[in-house]
Amino acid sequence: MTAHFQTPVSETDPLIATALRDEKTRQQDQIELIASENIVSRAVLDALGHEMTNKTLEGYPGNRFHGGGRYVDVVEQAAIDRARQVFGCDHANVQPHSGSQANLAVFFLLLKPGDRVLSLDLAAGGHLSHGLKANLSGRWFDPHHYGVDAETEVINYEDLERQAAQIKPRLIIAGGSAYPRQIDFERMGRIARKVGAWFHVDMAHIAGLVAGGEHPSPFPHADIVTCTTTKTLRGPRGGLILTNNADWSKRLQSAVFPGVQGSIHTQVLAAKAICLGEALTDDFRTYAAQVRANARALADTLQARGIRIVSGGTDTHLVLLDLSSKGLTGKRVERVLEAANITANKNAIPGDSPRPPEWVGLRLGTGAATTRGMAAPEFIELGTMIADLVEAEAAGHAEEVIALCKARVAALCARFPVHA
Repeated sequence: MTAHFQTPVSETDPLIATALRDEKTRQQDQIELIASENIVSRAVLDALGHEMTNKTLEGYPGNRFHGGGRYVDVVEQAAIDRARQVFGCDHANVQPHSGSQANLAVFFLLLKPGDRVLSLDLAAGGHLSHGLKANLSGRWFDPHHYGVDAETEVINYEDLERQAAQIKPRLIIAGGSAYPRQIDFERMGRIARKVGAWFHVDMAHIAGLVAGGEHPSPFPHADIVTCTTTKTLRGPRGGLILTNNADWSKRLQSAVFPGVQGSIHTQVLAAKAICLGEALTDDFRTYAAQVRANARALADTLQARGIRIVSGGTDTHLVLLDLSSKGLTGKRVERVLEAANITANKNAIPGDSPRPPEWVGLRLGTGAATTRGMAAPEFIELGTMIADLVEAEAAGHAEEVIALCKARVAALCARFPVHA
């Protein structure tokens, strides 16, 4: 039994130990530009690997279905209190295991199967948990989608208002995974009230920018807000649900448990509390401002090199490239960048093919590299390297450029290390 407690993974499971070691090395040696990723603090890692993971609990602080939960009560209550303070709301549920489960709990709370939902189209930057037909949200409910203006590639709120008046949805959702522009929550809240719909904001991607004062808050305009604690909030994998509606407080608890999930991930609650505490600091506000500045520097550099940026720029951490004029797909460029140790992902853009292998979009985000300490000069260098790689791949001779960029990336990674 002693061996069970003391033997490290390097001895008990070399296969997994090697994969863990290699992943740590990959994160050190590659520059992460996937917009949904970030790098957590040592304190968050400490919580995620803590013995608190051994504790099984259901219910909420002070009202659990198992004994022995008094210390988990401390961390969950801290997470609740900090979430309310960070986002300026009255009620918070910190238990969702993911952003998608947080969204599902909102559906459970507010809708009946078959109710109409109006959300941003996936190709315009929406999210699959907002009513994609292949997702439970699209199978159990009646999804409708608004898009973006064909010329500006931003939301046309007048068109959205006309569509909402015609459809009369029960729920209107704002937010997504690849919309680079600021969202007018006040305008959307007015539209929702005008047509008698609830207004739900999924701020998963921009939660850290909202926390840092770099994007307008969904409150007081939204009825309910969800987000992840990853991405720009720089925390563990998990979700939050926030509201000012006192009547929903108990119902929201029931919607999460036992509505859509069972026992909580206790160690993740501790990590959420830590990251929310970090989000209350002046350092975090400085970080959030740098994230936006870096995104603008990256977008401007790429645009100056003739790569089209969807919507002409960015207001957030996210830069969306249109590679169609280069004759390239996002998947092809994703592979070229990874060969040079720059990580990104293919993505649909407005009007793109429904088939992912044919998407001509590439999504970039500045959260993780900003956490490493990189600022505008480094993102200008990254933009230059990306443009060089795109041009070389389009011309059919990328190998030499890959080798040069890989050396430059290695130099940047050495200057800005991750965890020691």
